[in-house]
Amino acid sequence: MATNRNPRFKACRRFGVNIYGHSKALKRQPADARQKKQSEYGAQLAEKQKVKAMYNVLERQFYRYYDKANRMEGVTGANLLFLLETRLDNLVYRAGFARSIRQARQMVNHGLINVDGKRVDIPSYPVRPGQVISLREEYRANDMFKQSFQELKTFDLPYIEKSFDNWTATLTRMPLREELPYKDEVNETYIVELYSK
Repeated sequence: MATNRNPRFKACRRFGVNIYGHSKALKRQPADARQKKQSEYGAQLAEKQKVKAMYNVLERQFYRYYDKANRMEGVTGANLLFLLETRLDNLVYRAGFARSIRQARQMVNHGLINVDGKRVDIPSYPVRPGQVISLREEYRANDMFKQSFQELKTFDLPYIEKSFDNWTATLTRMPLREELPYKDEVNETYIVELYSK
């Protein structure tokens, strides 16, 4: 399976956004760093690369999400973000089972995650509203997962219901655009314009 192995902190500095949620991601950013003037195409491309990095997906898969979003009812850009946001690996990260999207993907790949009580090892699995994600019982005593879950308890999203006692998270409904964690840091219109050319 293809995996994005590009340097994480370098991408964060390039986009000026802590897309991986690591405390040291932007520490090497020069205080007087100036943004170079970008062309319209450059801004559109940078926005696409940023969202791809946020969800840890590669170009071919990202374009498939765009194509599906374009065929759905509603606004294409928002549809694209909703499809990405409801990937299993992303929801494992949002739920607090993992410290990063990469760790969440690895957890899913290794079969540590159940959906509605059944093991699912496909990171791109599309979670539907009402489905329950849980960490398999034999891994709940692991100190690493305990610490992650404790640290991320305060990270709350209105479309994810968490049960810290049962190690579960439920996607209660599809998110709204203004509820996404990066709502002010992404302009999905640029991505639609780029692919529409």
